[in-house]
Amino acid sequence: MRDPTGRFPVQFLIFLLSQKPADAAFGVRANPFPLGVPMSDQLQLPQKSCALRVVPQPSDANVHGDVFGGWIMAQVDIAGSIPASRRANGRVATVAVNSFVFKQPVFVGDLLSFYADIVKTGNTSVTIEVTVYAQRMSLAEEVVKVTEATLTYVATDSDRRPRALPALD
Repeated sequence: MRDPTGRFPVQFLIFLLSQKPADAAFGVRANPFPLGVPMSDQLQLPQKSCALRVVPQPSDANVHGDVFGGWIMAQVDIAGSIPASRRANGRVATVAVNSFVFKQPVFVGDLLSFYADIVKTGNTSVTIEVTVYAQRMSLAEEVVKVTEATLTYVATDSDRRPRALPALD
C-alpha cells in the first residue's frame, strides 16, 4: 500500500479521510448540542495557559483514523515536562506515570490542547497533572475531555543523576 519512500499514496489518504465513522453509517451521531442543555453548559477549554497544542496526522493513527494511545501518551509526557523543567530550572526525566485515563477517542484532525499543572513537589521530584481536550473539527465546534494523566519527573544534573529542586524565591 505504501510507495517506495514508505509513504501512503495521496489517493489512499484521501479515501481514509473521506470515510464516515461507523455510527454515522447508521444515522446515529452524538449531538454536540444536546436538547435541554444550555449553551453555557457545553464543555469549553480552560481559561488558563496551554502547555501544548497539536493536531494528530494520519501517520499518528490506525487505518480507521483513531489516534494511537501511545502517540497521545508521548504528547502528554512532552506537555508535562514543560512545567516540570521550568520548576526544576533544567533537565528532568520522567520517573513514573502515576495514572493515565483515556476518556474519549481522539481522531485525525482533532485539535488537542494539553494543560499541565504542578500538583506536588518533593526534594528532587515534581508531580504534574495533564488534562487533554479535543476540539472536534466539524461545523459545530465540540470540545471533549479525552485524557487525564499524572506523571512524576525528577530533576537531573549533567550526569543524569537526581538533583535537588532549586528554592523558590
